[in-house]
Amino acid sequence: MSEPVAVHGAALAALAERLGLPFGAEAELHLEQRDGRLVLAGDAKRYGHPLAVEFASGKAAHRRRFGGGRGQLIARACGLAQGVTPSVVDATAGLGRDAFVLASLGAPVLLVERVAAIFALLEDGLARARADAETAEVAARMALAHGDAACELAALVAAAGFPPQVIHLDPMFPHRDKSALVKKEMRLFRTLAGDDADAPRLLEAALDLATHRVVVKRPRKAPPIAGPAPRHVIEGKTSRYDLYVHRSLKQS
Repeated sequence: MSEPVAVHGAALAALAERLGLPFGAEAELHLEQRDGRLVLAGDAKRYGHPLAVEFASGKAAHRRRFGGGRGQLIARACGLAQGVTPSVVDATAGLGRDAFVLASLGAPVLLVERVAAIFALLEDGLARARADAETAEVAARMALAHGDAACELAALVAAAGFPPQVIHLDPMFPHRDKSALVKKEMRLFRTLAGDDADAPRLLEAALDLATHRVVVKRPRKAPPIAGPAPRHVIEGKTSRYDLYVHRSLKQS
């Protein structure tokens, strides 16, 4: 799908060309450089503050310090609570928050993002994290790939030379309740990516590729993705993780 994003600022012309985004055009959203960060901005009343990927401060830093370590829901779902540290492919990377949590717990993580503008934010945020003394070690365990995981997951993983023991999926859920769109950051994401109608195909691709398990994050009351039934479910207050297990991570 075409993205309603343009790139502004002469220094970003090469970025626009590399990602196939229009440069200097009028668009609903635009990428630009502000205060040393790449941001995605639009109408403030509709989309709120400009969006950036930030690993060294804010929510990511707080979660890294006080989030609960390997007892966190995502860490348990991906097997880190079992005393192992698997390699993880986050095939729906978004802003990289879940991937950063896993990397901060020692896991090597490949982030796959299909939306070019979000990929650009991830690339910028990761570069800044690698240059920051507090996050450089964590960021060194994170790699990026740009592409549609539902169609080309195997090729992206092979190109990165990454062994996919665990594949993490967090597909966009098609909310029907209009109140769910109040959060402006989510509204921006839906403008860019829409709903993940190809989630069953993404799950199938992940199940074909993961050597040990596929982990799918869902709203707590949402149905599982169409396809095989999950073997285990780990449930939290607002979300849950459906686990599709091939074999134990404790096995060599």
